[in-house]
Amino acid sequence: MTTTEVREAHLADTSAHSPTDEKIDEKYEDVKVIDEKEVEEELDLYVPLKMDPNIPYEPNPLTARAVVVGIVLGALVNASNLYLGLKTGFTFSANIFGSIFGYGIVKLLSKSCKDWPILGGNFGPQENSIIQAAATGAGGIAGIFVAGIPAIYRLGAIEGTPKENFGALITITLVCSFFGLFFVTPLRKFFIIRVARELKLLFPTPTAVALTIRSMHAGAAGAREAISKLKALALAFSLALIQRVASYYAIGILYDWHPFTWIHIWSKGTSWALNIESWGWYWEWTPAFIGSGMLIGMNAAISLFAGAVLAWAIIGPVLVHYGECIGIQLYPDDPYWDSLYSFASLSNLGKQTPSPRYWLLWPGVLIMVATSIAELLVQYKVLAHAGKAVWKAMSGGINDLTIKFTGKPSPFFERQANKLQDDANMVADPARPEDQVPMWQWMLGLVLSIVVGIIVFNYQWGMGPGLTILACLLGFLFSFLAIQIGAVTDQTPLTAASKASQLVFGAATSGKGYAILDAQRINLVAGGLASGAADVGTSLTSDFRTGFLLSTPPNKQWYAQSMGTLISVFLAPGLFVLFATAYPCILIEDTTGKQHCPFAVPSVAAWAAVARAVTDPSVHIPWSSGIFSIVMAVVVVAQVIFRHFYLVGEREWIREYLPNWGAIALSFVLPSPVFTTASLFGALLAFAWRKWKLSSFELYGYAVAAGFIAGEGLGGVVGAILQIAGVSGDVLGTNVGCPANAC
Repeated sequence: MTTTEVREAHLADTSAHSPTDEKIDEKYEDVKVIDEKEVEEELDLYVPLKMDPNIPYEPNPLTARAVVVGIVLGALVNASNLYLGLKTGFTFSANIFGSIFGYGIVKLLSKSCKDWPILGGNFGPQENSIIQAAATGAGGIAGIFVAGIPAIYRLGAIEGTPKENFGALITITLVCSFFGLFFVTPLRKFFIIRVARELKLLFPTPTAVALTIRSMHAGAAGAREAISKLKALALAFSLALIQRVASYYAIGILYDWHPFTWIHIWSKGTSWALNIESWGWYWEWTPAFIGSGMLIGMNAAISLFAGAVLAWAIIGPVLVHYGECIGIQLYPDDPYWDSLYSFASLSNLGKQTPSPRYWLLWPGVLIMVATSIAELLVQYKVLAHAGKAVWKAMSGGINDLTIKFTGKPSPFFERQANKLQDDANMVADPARPEDQVPMWQWMLGLVLSIVVGIIVFNYQWGMGPGLTILACLLGFLFSFLAIQIGAVTDQTPLTAASKASQLVFGAATSGKGYAILDAQRINLVAGGLASGAADVGTSLTSDFRTGFLLSTPPNKQWYAQSMGTLISVFLAPGLFVLFATAYPCILIEDTTGKQHCPFAVPSVAAWAAVARAVTDPSVHIPWSSGIFSIVMAVVVVAQVIFRHFYLVGEREWIREYLPNWGAIALSFVLPSPVFTTASLFGALLAFAWRKWKLSSFELYGYAVAAGFIAGEGLGGVVGAILQIAGVSGDVLGTNVGCPANAC
């Protein structure tokens, strides 16, 4: 499992100032995938937004204050994502957090410093979009450090510690980041200009960010609402930070509630409650996942929880009952706790009967991969348009070269290139030619990133040039898939992309004479390159979409995200070293099931398990798991086809009631249902809040959710520092209320 970016479920935070906006909000109370037809009737979201005419002209929104503020806010999100990713496998975008918090900071500077150079001056929506672009860049690329890289250490496929390998960690981060940044740059015109309207590529979350920024800059009323959002975000952030840090010292009281353990204690060890506890059914007061539930909507939250019930209350117990899987008895010598088991181990694969988690991993992976591929293939028009666009662009280039060398155009290639400009489905690009990213910049950067990547992966990670180029090609393919699917569904299938890349590299290295550990290291770093590049590429395209709606020059956004990305190249490895130093258990596989690590590292364990399965001949996929995976893949592909081709027109409303199989599959891959229950609670909270007072939720809801997510994440960073300092909760705190006095 790779990191899964949680996205907002609704189109926009548009509670501001126009009846049109309010009508749109009222239509999308619980819909995960937006009904684009209804949106277009009220507001054309395929052209730049109409802004308040009183907003001063912004000659250059790429300011030093915007970039610095964005990078600082993105750094907070990066730190948050390292903690949350290691704990749960999820990461979160910096766009809403950066746009709202950035507004408050720069607005204060613009008012307080007035005409001061650098700090003062007018502040408009385009500069606001630059803040969130820099924040997105600085907050990105954490994914490889909560999945593939720690998995390499867990498998013993690399020597030394993260601190000793810091240089290699920086170089792999550099390649993954900038390769994705460079190769996706020309795709802006394709996804946002050429095919967006015809294929209904709405990009819900980037659109929501743009509408939020517009609302905050809509005169005095917008400024008041922006301050209200900022206060809500700051309060939620502070409360979540304080709660997370305090909970380290009383985790069984302030964070984890284990009602079935309490029943066991109250019954003096005579109840059956620990059997339920063993399957991970307890409650966690995690602000981050309550916040994520507020964002993802009821359909995704219910699907997540339903998947957890299916996996950890039905399939898992049945597998153990019939001997297909086993659990690990945690305290066999303690009669009071001897009925407490772990069913989530991914250790000793190929040496003993697997755990339910290993069995469930494969249907989870195949469902995600099958869903993503099916979603791409049913949008066959995207592939057709891509082929046409590439051909037309090549024709234009060949025609230009012909003119340069012969002085006359080629009639054939000129005609083919002109078809590009005659396409009636193209959206008018608001960016002037001088505002585009110069071709030489991204092309030179792309070539250099590939060359550096070949050198880095060959000499530091033992992966040859051919396999590096294959990983780059997969990164491009998965970026295309992730951008297209995310533009329609608002769910970026990076988990599916990473697993698909691991399967491809398992086949690519099979029978080639690699030692098992070498093959596993190549499998993991190649998967990291492909999924990491896709992650960065998807983020940049999302920023381009936000900037398009706000008429921000794309080259300014590109420079802002590039500067933020450069910071993340050093920040993400440094934070990983911090967490690995504070919690060495992140890098050590628990072969007994008794290790009490504060981090479940679900992505790390899943990546390591897949790498073993495709490289180690002694590790096999259980036959029953494989059959179940294929059956479920057929079911989900059938649903995609049914939804896309049959549930149209007057039947389209049924779509919102179909299960979200990506969310269900994610529950199969997670090691316990605890995060799904918190997400469902957050979704129910948001649902009730909307029903009570929609305008209040639209004003405060997204800000509160973003504050909860970032606050808990930063609290995790504080916890790591306390751990290194020797004053953490496991030294000075209590585990009262925890099973066997251990949480």
